[in-house]
Amino acid sequence: MSRATVIGLGKSGVAAARLLKREGWEVELNDSNTSETLLQQQQELAAEQITVKLGQSLELNGANLPQLIVVSPGVPWDIPVLIKARQLGIETIGEMELAWRNLRSLPWVGITGTNGKTTTTALIAAIFQAAELDAPACGNIGYAACDVALSWKGRGAGGREQGAGGAGEAGEAGEAFDNSCTDAINRVSPNSSLDWVIAEISSYQIESSVSLAPRIGVWTTFTPDHLSRHKTLENYYNIKAKLLRQSELQVFNGDDAYLRQKGLSAWPDAYWTSVKGKDFLISEKGFYIEDGWVVEKLTATSAPEPIVKVSTLRMVGEHNQQNLLMAVATARLAGINRDAIARAIVEFPGVAHRLEHICTWQGIDFINDSKATNYDAAEVGLASVNSPAILIAGGEAKAGDDTGWLAQIQTKAAAVLLIGSAAPTFAQRLQEVGYYSYHIVETMERAVPRAAELAKEYQAPVVLLSPACASFDQYPNFEVRGDRFRQLCLDWTQAEKFQYNSILSSPLPN
Repeated sequence: MSRATVIGLGKSGVAAARLLKREGWEVELNDSNTSETLLQQQQELAAEQITVKLGQSLELNGANLPQLIVVSPGVPWDIPVLIKARQLGIETIGEMELAWRNLRSLPWVGITGTNGKTTTTALIAAIFQAAELDAPACGNIGYAACDVALSWKGRGAGGREQGAGGAGEAGEAGEAFDNSCTDAINRVSPNSSLDWVIAEISSYQIESSVSLAPRIGVWTTFTPDHLSRHKTLENYYNIKAKLLRQSELQVFNGDDAYLRQKGLSAWPDAYWTSVKGKDFLISEKGFYIEDGWVVEKLTATSAPEPIVKVSTLRMVGEHNQQNLLMAVATARLAGINRDAIARAIVEFPGVAHRLEHICTWQGIDFINDSKATNYDAAEVGLASVNSPAILIAGGEAKAGDDTGWLAQIQTKAAAVLLIGSAAPTFAQRLQEVGYYSYHIVETMERAVPRAAELAKEYQAPVVLLSPACASFDQYPNFEVRGDRFRQLCLDWTQAEKFQYNSILSSPLPN
């Protein structure tokens, strides 16, 4: 029996191990960490005849080497053991590549980008499903890709398979997959037939995929991120570009400065988008906004055709209009009609942790933008809310250009509350640009009540969590961070309402 090793006991690693086991491999799963949860998973997988080794790194010594190594998304591609594996001729791939090899007879949509890919992926999946297509979202959102492959039983060339449920895991620098909209966008049932795979694909997953080639590739944005892993901006770009080059059809955000600069010279056959109108399209075909409509121009000679009103989208901000354009472009290239597109967009609720409205208290909106894990995403988040805002920022800082984010703070933030390990550095950067209305509060537990007090003091209509940081200094992932913010907001506002009602109901003094 052929031997395979899976590195990383997250949900995608477990899904990969189970898929390999089903395919007849002898499977060992390695994770350098250990915990009660991992020990429980170890026992569960042992019952499935999958060996799990915890608290130790994979070693490639001796004669009994695996024929295949599958890597979870959060595991760096250039760690010594993987370099050695490739030198020894051991095939080394990522979990996404394994899923692709089992699902390549289906058409895929592959969505990548520094920011915007989760919302775009969720919206694309919602449109496809409104068109009565079974199109689960997977990768960095919804299911692990190998879970979708596991659901597709009795695979045959061109055959339709039966589905089952699953879940995803670490995507952005090990941040957890966003499962928040799984129920809304994944409706795979035991009797359903898969039609498309809608995959949000991070640079880590592209890096470890050899043959992944979607029918439609979508590139949402490109700004510096993950440079601690990818080293240079050029390397980061080339990894992303690999997915698009291997895609049959390509959709690009033409309003992104970096992608626009690359333009037709790099991507002559792509469909470009622009929220600014037809005159800003950089090719003779694409999708743009005009007179409040998303307009389609499929060829250089075809007449423009209005597809859907922009106002039907509930999410605010120009960046969400860009996401809308790319989602509509993808749907139209897949042959989906206008009625299904309009129906999906009207019903689309948005994505948790990305400008998610939590509650309103005394006219103050509490908004969770925990998914803003870099400066560019946080700049967009702050630009999208009403001003003045009380901003909660900080966590584990990333490399990047903070200039635009700091400028947005100066324009729109009445006060900034700083949490996590980045707080002292952020405080220094704010001072350097002449902004002094900041407070180092260290924890979310201190930040929420203080933010509410400051919102009343400054008559600010918004309290916004938009960290511009990864979460690992205080939380396992951005989801847990956002969930904690949500719970603290709800608990605090409920306590305030109770106290207010108690005062009203108390008897007046004699």
